Order: sequence, then C-alpha cells, then structure tokens
Amino acid sequence: MTDSKFNKPQKLLQKLWEFLCCQQGVKSCCDCHWFQEKKISKSDIQHSVHNPRLDSTSSHSESVSSRDRVDSIDSRARTDSTSSTGTLMNDYRRAGKTPIIDMKPIEFWAANRESIQPRPKRRHPSEAEISVENFQRELYEVNKSEGLTDEQKLVRYQLGQIHFGLQYDVSEKVLMVKIIEAKDLPAPYCLDKERQDMARSNPYCKISLLPDQKNSQQSTVQRKTQDPTWNEYFMFEIPYKEAQMRILEILVKDFDKYSRHCVIGQFHLALNSVKLIKGGHMWKPLSPSSKERHDLGEILLSLNYLPSAGRLNVDIIKAKQLLQTDLVGGSDPFVKVTLTINDKIMKCKKTTCKKNTIDPVFNESINFNVSPRQLANASLVVSVWDYNSKSKDDFVGRIVLGKMATGPHEITHWSRMVQSQRSAIAQWHSLRTRQECDAVSAASIAVP
Repeated sequence: MTDSKFNKPQKLLQKLWEFLCCQQGVKSCCDCHWFQEKKISKSDIQHSVHNPRLDSTSSHSESVSSRDRVDSIDSRARTDSTSSTGTLMNDYRRAGKTPIIDMKPIEFWAANRESIQPRPKRRHPSEAEISVENFQRELYEVNKSEGLTDEQKLVRYQLGQIHFGLQYDVSEKVLMVKIIEAKDLPAPYCLDKERQDMARSNPYCKISLLPDQKNSQQSTVQRKTQDPTWNEYFMFEIPYKEAQMRILEILVKDFDKYSRHCVIGQFHLALNSVKLIKGGHMWKPLSPSSKERHDLGEILLSLNYLPSAGRLNVDIIKAKQLLQTDLVGGSDPFVKVTLTINDKIMKCKKTTCKKNTIDPVFNESINFNVSPRQLANASLVVSVWDYNSKSKDDFVGRIVLGKMATGPHEITHWSRMVQSQRSAIAQWHSLRTRQECDAVSAASIAVP
C-alpha cells in the first residue's frame, strides 16, 4: 500500500511532463518520450541478437517480425539514441554470449592406446621332445570308480565299508561328522608286505573337508580288528554356503609303530548332494587311495634375527595333526632345534614334552648366538620327536631352514626373516621324512 501511494505522485508528474513536451511539438525532447514511442522489450532484443540456426525452438515468423520491428524504427531516432541502445545491446551480448563449442572429434582411446604387436608363431616340439617319459601321467588320470555303483565298488575293490553320519547346525554354524564304524577291512598283508603284524589291522580315520587338508581331524586307533567301532563326533566350524562347496574326505588308515601308516581306503562325498540340515547316516564302500600320502603333521615356527645383538630367536608355537607313534592314547611330542654352520653342529636345544596329544601347543622360545657373517652359512634343523620313557624316542618328522633348506617354503621363510630383521616372521611348515631331508640337505645328514 505504501509503494502505491508513493508511485501515484510520480506517475502524475510524468504525465504532466509528457503533456508539456507534446504541446511544444517536439517529438524527442527527452528520453522518456523516445522509449514511450519505441518500447523495446527484452524479447525484441533477444530476437534481434539470437541466431536462428542455433535455436531449434524459434520459428521463421518470429524472426521476420523481429526484423520488421527493428527496421521500422525511425532513422533519426536511431542516430539520437545510439549511445543508450548500443550500450544496452553490448551489455546483453556480454551477459548472454553463446559459448564456442569445438566440434572436433575427441579421441577417447588416445590415452589408453596400446601398441599392437604381432602374435609370435607357435613353436612345434621336435620329435626328440615327444616321448612317453615327458608326459605327466597324473594330469591324464581318470577316476574309473566314478561310474560304478556302491555294490560294484564293494565287489571290485573289497576294501570294506564305512558307516558315518552328517548334520549341519544352522544356529552354531557347525558341520557335525560322526564316524560310527567300519567292517570287512582287508588284512594288512593285502596292502603292505613290510608290516610286522600281518593278521590284524590297527585302523583309525582321518576326516577332512577338501580342498582344505590342513584342518583335518583324526579318530582314535582301534587295536587289532577288521571291524572297528568308534562312535566319535568331529566338528567343523564353517558357513553353510561354504560347506556346500566342500568335499568330505574320510581316510581309513592302518597304524604301525615301526613303519609308515598305510591307507586302507578312502571315501569322497560332495556335500552339495546331501541334505545337510536334515542330516542322516549312510554306509559307503571304500575305494583305493589315488596317491601315496605322507601325512606327518605341520609345525608353526616364528623366526627373528637381531643383527646388533647377534642373536637368532626361534619361537616354537604349536603343531597339529602329528603322526601318531603310540598305539594307545596320543603321542608325547617335543621339538629339537639344531644350529649348523657349514654342515657342523654348533648348538642343539629342545622344548618341553607335551603329554598325550597330536596337536601340541608349545609357545617356547629358543635363542642362538649367530653373528651376521655366520648367518649366511647357518642352517636350522627342526625335528619333532615322540618321547618314550622305556624305549628310544620315535622320530616323527623334520624340516631344515637356512642355507641347506629342504624346500621352497623353508627358503621363503628364511629369506623373509633376513630381509625384515628385528621383526618376527611366522609360517606353517609341513614335516618331511628323514629320507626326504637327507636327499636334499647336508645339514639333515649331519644331525642324527
């Protein structure tokens, strides 16, 4: 309301001024009279400046009418108001200037352009390279028992049967495997002629979820029977979806204190073919093992070298699934670590003995004084033994680290320790037989 009150006197004064100007007979006595006659709107300026080729929405009639309005402006008035309209038009052009677009094609592939090289010609092997000895037979082996039924496997192999149960607990996320019993196992002389007892077996089971063989579990040993009964439960903590991707492996092995443990038979079951949540029991025939196994167990070691103090620290953390050497109960394992320099024994230390277990936990540290110059020629012989109070200790397995290492894993562990000094480096190692170590390491031969 206040704005309208103030605008009314202004409008009256403007009309009075225009009336006086028109009475004098002057058409363009002031700017107000000029703009009243012309009344150039923003749309007129826009049509006069805008390029119709860049504006797809403007029509031809609108462009023609805009040009007629501009041409009808009096030439004399145009010359008088050149400064005012020119300034207005230039300001508008600066404000609404259309950007210049570079329409050249953009090569998006220029940054990631790769040089295309001609494919090398494939070299065909010569006749001397083609021989039966060069073929790897294990790559072309076919499991002939896959197409056989359970009855045909039982008649063909005659290795007996295994009775077991399966069930998955969803709330606990645990797969339960129950090894119940086995029957009609073959006599030891049918499998190994070097056995001391040819009449009766000492069977036990080893359960794994393939392809993971490191987290396997083992049953007790049943003495001198071909129809053993276990009724033992084994738990595997694993998600349900992952369990369906695993293969249950049951190995039935024959314990022998004086020779290697012979594999009587095996059974593989894809868990995605079984209703795990519902569970159930089943009898399945045993098949022969595909390859000879030397499962001596694994040991977890941590190495740390301090060059300033000239000290080598060896932490014996734990071991698992060690080869059982006692028929009744578990083993009594301990670890003996021997330092050799240039195939000469410098120092020998051992851990305490863990009673009645094949999965011992030691958490013990052993130190050796080794100078940086001696470290290049040093080797560590780590041996696992089973303690016997009334007889000689039984050898379980060993590995060699350092200059005379027994394998690629041992070499990697030692090199990591040398490269990252003052830092503890831990790694699992699979135990080897004495014959395997003596064949590749002179340090193993030097240690009894």
